[in-house]
Amino acid sequence: MQEISKFDEQGKGITYVDNLITFVPKTIPGDIVKLKVTKAKKTYQEAKLIEIIKPSSKRKDAFCPFYYQCGGCDLQNLSYEDTLEYKKTNIQNILKKKDIFIEPCLIKNDHDLFYRNKIELKVVNKVIGFYEEKTNNIVKIDKCFITSKAINNVLKELEDFNIINGHITIRSNEKDELLIIIDSQDKINIDIDKLNKHHKIEGIIVNKKCFYGKSYLMEHINGIDFKVSYDAFFQVNPYVASKLFELIRANITKNDKVLDLYSGVGTLTLSASLKALKTTGIEVIPNAVKDATINAKLNNLKANFVLNKVEEAISKIVLDYNTIIIDPPRKGIAKQVLDILMNHDFAKIIYVSCDAQTLVRDLSILKNKYNITKLYVLDMFSYTYHAECLCVLTLKDK
Repeated sequence: MQEISKFDEQGKGITYVDNLITFVPKTIPGDIVKLKVTKAKKTYQEAKLIEIIKPSSKRKDAFCPFYYQCGGCDLQNLSYEDTLEYKKTNIQNILKKKDIFIEPCLIKNDHDLFYRNKIELKVVNKVIGFYEEKTNNIVKIDKCFITSKAINNVLKELEDFNIINGHITIRSNEKDELLIIIDSQDKINIDIDKLNKHHKIEGIIVNKKCFYGKSYLMEHINGIDFKVSYDAFFQVNPYVASKLFELIRANITKNDKVLDLYSGVGTLTLSASLKALKTTGIEVIPNAVKDATINAKLNNLKANFVLNKVEEAISKIVLDYNTIIIDPPRKGIAKQVLDILMNHDFAKIIYVSCDAQTLVRDLSILKNKYNITKLYVLDMFSYTYHAECLCVLTLKDK
């Protein structure tokens, strides 16, 4: 028997077996468990939970029947409030490792179930579901408790498509309209009339070509309409996204000239443009730039968008701006972009990140020139260890 002493940075329980740190998924501090070591290294071990001998006082029954097989949600064994406390503490601990000390403001998700507007499914030998954690084994699912009800309602129809191997992505919006994106080399059978009897199918895209209807959805958040193409990034949690967009606007002034890096369909750019003197976004995905340009016109907002890699475009136009918004991919800010941020005197940087590790890595450099004045932790991804962070940095006095 082993007692779980604490969480690691990815929501796994930690114990010690033969004085070696051992990571045990699906366990929480206070659990007394029976486990099996599955991987042994010189400095650590990984183990599988076999049996809970005595549960922690904080342990909750998972609401999803696939919890112990699926590699998705990590923290369903806690109350929602306890997941928030874990995320806040976890972010603070990661920051402290780089001598960054700031009290975060926590933004909770008022819709912690059925909140996701996007699901990505694997299809292997006609089995549709998610990967089991750290394997290529498919966990067949017929319901996902953190994904929108409109998407859940169409899951049972997918087997009729006759997909043997491939990927299926489904997106929804606030009107329960659906966009189905399929990547497969199989001969697909889709009965559109049958689907439309019970679902609001806006479009179906097969291998990047429009098979039916439209290749985009419309989203409406904080009074702004957004066209979102099937391959463009959009926040998966509309409610928390609305809070994120509000924070962007709240931290912009009428004198700001804003350059938004990795601007997608223009969500943060347009939110900033409601107050800023000038806004421009840089994005590499062509459909996203087209959407962003349309979205500015749809909402009668002044914003420009540049189709290019951020690394290539920023050096040519950077001198025209005093404020940077940056929402990079999980790998964080590219070195050449980080160098530009350090070599110019921007009055303000607003850094949005979905990966705490790369955020802290970048902040450890930026803090040499900029003060970290605000940190918000947004529960964009409820019941997972992930959180969305928004940092506001201001130029230090010389």
